[in-house]
Amino acid sequence: MASVDYTTLAADILEGVGGEKNLVGATHCATRLRLRLRDDAKADTAAVEKLPGVIAVMQAGGQYQVVIGNDVPLVFAGLGKISRFGNEDGSDDAPTQGNLFNRFIEMVSAIFSPILWPLAGSGLLKAFLSMAGTFGWVAPTNNTYVILSAAADALFYFLPLFLAVTAARRFKVNQFTSMAIAGALVYPSIVALGTAGQPVDFAGIPLVMMNYTSSVIPIIVAVWLQGYLERFLLKFLPSAVRNFLTPLLTVAIMVPLTLLTVGPATTLLSQGVSAGITAIFGFAPWLAGALMGAFWQVFVLFGLHWGFVPIMTNDLATIGYSLLMAPLVPAVLAQAAAMVAVALRTRSAARRGVAAPAAISGFLAGVTEPGIYGVNLPLKKPFYFGIAGGAVGGAIAAMGGSASNAFVFASLLALPAFTAVGNFVLLLIGTAVAILIAFVLTFIFGPRETADAVKDDAVASPAADAETVPVPAAADTTTGAPAGQRATSVKVLAPVSGPVIALADVPDKVFSSGAMGAGVGIVPEEDAVHSPVSGTVHAVMKTGHAYGIKTDEGVEVLVHIGIDTVQMKGEGFEAAVTRGQRIEAGDLLATIDRARIQAAGYDATTLMVVTNTRNLTAVVPLGETRLTRGAPALDVEL
Repeated sequence: MASVDYTTLAADILEGVGGEKNLVGATHCATRLRLRLRDDAKADTAAVEKLPGVIAVMQAGGQYQVVIGNDVPLVFAGLGKISRFGNEDGSDDAPTQGNLFNRFIEMVSAIFSPILWPLAGSGLLKAFLSMAGTFGWVAPTNNTYVILSAAADALFYFLPLFLAVTAARRFKVNQFTSMAIAGALVYPSIVALGTAGQPVDFAGIPLVMMNYTSSVIPIIVAVWLQGYLERFLLKFLPSAVRNFLTPLLTVAIMVPLTLLTVGPATTLLSQGVSAGITAIFGFAPWLAGALMGAFWQVFVLFGLHWGFVPIMTNDLATIGYSLLMAPLVPAVLAQAAAMVAVALRTRSAARRGVAAPAAISGFLAGVTEPGIYGVNLPLKKPFYFGIAGGAVGGAIAAMGGSASNAFVFASLLALPAFTAVGNFVLLLIGTAVAILIAFVLTFIFGPRETADAVKDDAVASPAADAETVPVPAAADTTTGAPAGQRATSVKVLAPVSGPVIALADVPDKVFSSGAMGAGVGIVPEEDAVHSPVSGTVHAVMKTGHAYGIKTDEGVEVLVHIGIDTVQMKGEGFEAAVTRGQRIEAGDLLATIDRARIQAAGYDATTLMVVTNTRNLTAVVPLGETRLTRGAPALDVEL
């Protein structure tokens, strides 16, 4: 489908099913658009089937299904450009099922995606300004410095306003109402109330104030709650007053509610955490340093770091130094080192474009937000390795009694502030160890993404999604071909153990017709599904039921767990891989609950199809009636 214009195809499909007015909803699975129509009779199925790029059309489960194949996400994105359908909620490249922390990471990463480039640029400008001020090139009081500093700091200071827009898109609420809520949180008089130190109340109810500038979680929570309130008001308010009363009541309710709930919760939690770590410094400095080094970036993520600021500033005012600040240097620079490793390791130009400048801003200015939200957190492992490095480095720094005699952002340029108190050499050693651990672990074990592993829109690029491109040939684990020598065949292994079903006998027209390619079906006798080949994961359905893997030789294998199991919306499926991850044959792809699938009335038959069969010499099932997981199932001739 390389020659197909996806937006044009989406428009033709939309016209063929009766136009946008006849469309109630749209999603997609691994191979097909799933449309819900108001009136099926208005759809011209014959015309849709003739469209270039459409493999087949079928109606099942109350859905009008247009089979596209591997490029269905691009057609779905094209649908989003010409209609109110086709938004990001129709599909995702990472599973939203699974543990709560992974789902939280996915959500935060998606909300930050559209602003990553401005965030990276602002962080880099801040780093250069910090360097200019440190080396005396420009005085901080100089008007030029002040103006450029405002330009660099504005996005970070007003971050809640930017996140209000992206969170509103994520949660499908009015983005301008969300901006009004965010604007109130960073309004000068509200900021002043938070710093005045005087009792604050709202309608007689005491308010616990916090500083919401540069905060992340409060506005995301507020916009999420806004969605429920907005939908309630839009449903029950009379049409004559709905348009102006909905935003009026939403802002009037959500701003005080956020200040009354998020502020106290965040403040009390951060005060408790900071008090606990401060107490630990008294009897086990190494442990306190390890905790600060490990979790500082986590504290920043949740806005809990504000609880440490009063203690740090009080220490500086009373005793002239702060022990709490030393472990922050290893913590911050470890995350920056992980970004460098990602920039060197990844094959994705888009990811590298964020990681490299973000690492510079982290090292020179202590500004890690661009890299945390655009690189380390979405990839998970670099974030964890940064935490590990920060923990070890923080412990070493704290053991030497290192402390700062000035309030600075932890960075390389801030090191002079740590020379007067404690063992500065141990701080340098701790920092070096933290950098080494994070860099080496990320470089060796971090995901090595392919060129298509990062969507352009995930880094705010206006270009369309990148196509999958072949990666350089490596040693072939299924054929034994040496590196640098292209294999002539690839063995595709069974992802599960169980009886084999010929693809023609599979009760799904799309697969049984061979339209998706040659392959086999296996009735699983186990709840673990493994990778049939070595390669790169280029597609993971958020429901966890389908996975696309591309081998180094260019063979594209689809593992589709169950028939029409997309309808289960992820229940009974848990993905073990993410898009862009390098995996080996036999690695765990997913775990499933066969009992739940059966109870829901679906067939758990696992389909394994070579989707680019037409571009290969031959794809031959090996004719077995039963397969053991890991045994050869298909012979692919290149």
